[in-house]
Amino acid sequence: MALDLIDVHKSYPMNHGRKHVLRGVNASFGRGERVGILGRNGSGKSTLVRVLSGVEVPTRGRIRRSMSISWPIGMAAGFLTSLSGADNCRFIARIYGKPSQAVVDYVESFAELGEYLRMPVGTYSSGMRSRLGLAISLAIEFDCFLVDEALSVGDTKFGRAFAARLANAGLIIVTHSPSQVRQLCTRAAVMDQGTLTFYEDIDEALATYNSL
Repeated sequence: MALDLIDVHKSYPMNHGRKHVLRGVNASFGRGERVGILGRNGSGKSTLVRVLSGVEVPTRGRIRRSMSISWPIGMAAGFLTSLSGADNCRFIARIYGKPSQAVVDYVESFAELGEYLRMPVGTYSSGMRSRLGLAISLAIEFDCFLVDEALSVGDTKFGRAFAARLANAGLIIVTHSPSQVRQLCTRAAVMDQGTLTFYEDIDEALATYNSL
């Protein structure tokens, strides 16, 4: 089971020509792998996240998916903000064919939202939305979790529970933070000017990233 990107390009139309963001990305993520992707602003990370998650399709190239991958956790997007957190849980559970109440119960136990779980998501802080999205994704049990750099759980009870829950799960984390890569990953890559380079040695990846 894997997620494979084969010569993936992504560009967007502009007034004069096209803006090329991803330039021939090749990558393979196996089930259970824990990969950190580092990159500066403007390197193509956000576009890569959207392509990995299926939110956008490549302009050219192919993506082969033989395992399930989560939405980008940390972006805190896609919720129906007029509905409560619990109602969003039920809605997402129906989409993925999971028992609604089991998902609500898991999120209630894990996300530590208290009475806010029954309040509209529009009243949540960004951190609360991140916890809600992360807890729902864990309840769905994807083969691989896609974590965006916007996620910041820190050394909190929730953060430690998150790290423990993902200890044996597949993970792709796209981040600015070398410390997150050291803590959570066994392999790393650097995104630079639309290209992705993998390093088996995390220290080498971090040194390359720091030199950019």
